[in-house]
Amino acid sequence: MKVTATAAILLGLFCLVLTGCESQAESHEAHGETPAEGHAGEASHSEHGAATGGEHAESHGEGEGEGHAHRIICTTPVHMDVISTQQYVCQIHSCQHIEVRALEGGYLEEIRINEGQSVDKGYLMFKIRPVLYKARLDSEEAEMQRIEIEVKNTENLVAKGIVSMPELQIKKAELAKAKARVELARAELNFTDVTAPFPGIVDHQKMQLGSLIEEGDVLTTLSDNSLMWVYFNVPEARYLEYKQQLDKDKAAGSESHLNIELKLANGEIFNQPGKIGAIEADFNNLTGNIPFRADFPNPNSLLRNGQTGTILIHRKLENALVIPQRASYEILAKRYCYVVDKDGVVHQRDIEIQTELEDLFVLKSGVEPGDKIIFEGIRQVRPGDKITYDYEKPEEILKNLKYHAE
Repeated sequence: MKVTATAAILLGLFCLVLTGCESQAESHEAHGETPAEGHAGEASHSEHGAATGGEHAESHGEGEGEGHAHRIICTTPVHMDVISTQQYVCQIHSCQHIEVRALEGGYLEEIRINEGQSVDKGYLMFKIRPVLYKARLDSEEAEMQRIEIEVKNTENLVAKGIVSMPELQIKKAELAKAKARVELARAELNFTDVTAPFPGIVDHQKMQLGSLIEEGDVLTTLSDNSLMWVYFNVPEARYLEYKQQLDKDKAAGSESHLNIELKLANGEIFNQPGKIGAIEADFNNLTGNIPFRADFPNPNSLLRNGQTGTILIHRKLENALVIPQRASYEILAKRYCYVVDKDGVVHQRDIEIQTELEDLFVLKSGVEPGDKIIFEGIRQVRPGDKITYDYEKPEEILKNLKYHAE
């Protein structure tokens, strides 16, 4: 009986296990998959969950980027008066700069100047030993006096009728020749005194005291720095603009609209204004430039011959059409901006630049004052996009421009 009961219990357990397996098989068949496929489906479901989680993470990241992206701001071009500034490297020269040379030879007897000294016109700078020239002058003066005596004696003889009038005329001619020789000897003597031909500053002394000087030797240089001539080269296109402005101002009888400043080597602006003093006749065919000369008063002698600097020409442009540089972008050396139409659609517009200022472009063509151009968010749009944007008046934007084009 015990065996029979144990066998009955084991048989019942076996039936229960068999029933459970059949139920699981029916469940898999109802879902159209085998048990192996079911495990694969679970793995696939797990991978899909991971991928979905990544997509959600990326989507969340994009959402954060969009949340921090710059808003798109539009403005309009505007007409206004601006100051256009061009810079040119320049060379500074004295209005008079000469080499002081000896007109006669001899020994350098006196040096009456110091290097860097300021002298007035006629100041005695050098004196060459005049012994030979003084002796020649004395000889010529004595000869002139002798002939003067002969002329007086001949005049008396003519008055008494002893000699004829042609004899007197010959003596007078000899006297005139003697006077000319005296003047020549006096000039040669004066050449030994080297004086300043104009007020100026003395440069380095080329000869020392006691040197044997030959005719034409350079003793020093002399610079008149009261007015400085500043030379710089201007491209042809700028030349046409400047010349037109200068001619216009001259015809109107007004001061030039070209405000000219000189920036020195230390970056400071020279405290005297300049003006165009001359424009040379020919263009340089190799560079396409023409030399200009600007004149600057130099009352404190700050500027010296041979200095360098930078010329700044400020020109007033009246009623110029301007846009912020930041509202444009460059592709293959051409400049563009985005214009938004009334439906909010973005269009690319080619613009032509007349002048570049610090934060602005002065335009020749491309946009009109009524056009809405994208100022902020250029990198977020493409041609053909339909966008929403905020509008800011150009007057407000121009107050705080500190950035150039993207």
